Amino acid sequence: MNAASLRLAGKRALITGAARGIGAAIALKLAEDGADVAITYEKSAGKAEALVAELRALGRKAVAIQADAASSEAAMAAVEQTVADLGGLDILVNNAGVLFAGDFSEQPLEQIDLQLNVNVRGVFLITQAALKHIPNGGRIISIGSNAGLSVPFAGIAVYAATKSALESFTRGLARELGPREITVNLVRPGPIDTDMNPADGALALAILPSLSIARYGQAREVAEAVTFLAGPGAAYVTGSGILVDGGISA
Repeated sequence: MNAASLRLAGKRALITGAARGIGAAIALKLAEDGADVAITYEKSAGKAEALVAELRALGRKAVAIQADAASSEAAMAAVEQTVADLGGLDILVNNAGVLFAGDFSEQPLEQIDLQLNVNVRGVFLITQAALKHIPNGGRIISIGSNAGLSVPFAGIAVYAATKSALESFTRGLARELGPREITVNLVRPGPIDTDMNPADGALALAILPSLSIARYGQAREVAEAVTFLAGPGAAYVTGSGILVDGGISA
């Protein structure tokens, strides 16, 4: 494939929480489409370095950055290292997230705080840091959830609330950044086969009957939606979102 056919050739992307699962699939797809890629991770150093090796094998610049997604200092440092190592930043993908399922009346404060701090506060922090560098025409894409629009089953009230917050944040920031033609969008996965929600996990039996397409999605299918929003064909799409949920929200 020649450089002219790569939609994201010359672009620099930062993806949070991307050592595995959906984040890793996004990193690979962006790199396949020509982007240089930085990823953050918290604990999975081995998987992060293995992914970086895959990205470099595609001929891309790539770097893995250890960062706590809820830390303002780590957010700023991750952005600055991305800019230093890749030469700039054009695309931010807010992928890092945590989910604790269970009865809200018994959910520990530590679990509530962690979901709020990573899924909401962390997105705010790194987006603010990234906007010091993202040029006009850049892209901000957050990984929301179908649960941010409607909650298909019990036990995820706090998680759903955090993803709902990203809906308003996306629309508000799209208004703010429109004059710079920086687009701000969401991708809303439904049940995707990952470590967080495996297709053979405890939730699967409850989820499968609600799907129009009776299977869990694959991380690569989410990555395809992200790459579309990151590309030139989505220059007029902002303040919006794509459901990748097998019809569970239909």
